[in-house]
Amino acid sequence: MQDAVERAIDTMWNRYHEPLSLADMADTAILSKFYFSRVFRAMTGTSPGRFLTAIRLSKAKELLLETSASVTEISYLVGYNSLGTFTSRFTRSVGVSPARYRALSGAGVLSLSSFPGPARGPQGGAVCGWVGVPDAGTPVRVYVGAFRDPIAQGVPSACDIRDGSGPYQLNGVPEGEWFIRVAVVAVNALDPRPWKRRPLFVGDAEPVLVQAGQSVEVDVETRLLRLLDLPILLALPELDSRTTPVADRVG
Repeated sequence: MQDAVERAIDTMWNRYHEPLSLADMADTAILSKFYFSRVFRAMTGTSPGRFLTAIRLSKAKELLLETSASVTEISYLVGYNSLGTFTSRFTRSVGVSPARYRALSGAGVLSLSSFPGPARGPQGGAVCGWVGVPDAGTPVRVYVGAFRDPIAQGVPSACDIRDGSGPYQLNGVPEGEWFIRVAVVAVNALDPRPWKRRPLFVGDAEPVLVQAGQSVEVDVETRLLRLLDLPILLALPELDSRTTPVADRVG
């Protein structure tokens, strides 16, 4: 089944600009629509439609940095027929509008503090633990965030930033179920082309239930990216800026 899902994801990356339907994606996996959807969600943590949206927005991030095409042109290049729909989805997923994302990254001032933080209640809990990072042979920065769904998008409810393996602490996390996601990026010898940069490693954990005034311990081991992994839509400074500013600690 993994081969079938990977074929579908490969099709999404190659044909993201086309109006791919669920039936189209299921056909590439040689599965029925119902069974394909169920297997796809089990292996990726999300639906085929949301995965395709994440790919389209990831490609839009590249085009915003790689080309001088207008936001309207880019929206059509990544498969959207409505500029409004594209702009709202991009803003919700990346944390800022397409135009502001391009301006911030181009000016080399992109950092997590550039993004409006999520609304917080008067009380919250905490998530803490150890994040493990394989030896990359180069200095790395580790981003740990709490998200409402499996896709690392928008602004995390809480975020911790550290260098290399070690303990992390997410404070002020609202009550409810949260997904802990980790991205590890190099801080030296970056590809000069921002649109070509990728995390060195990623990590995730089972959903955690946070309660006010309580702390939950969750350890996360990071690993190399796989085809089954969702693109990281949240803008990270080292990945998306044309310079390498020191990330501000938020959360």
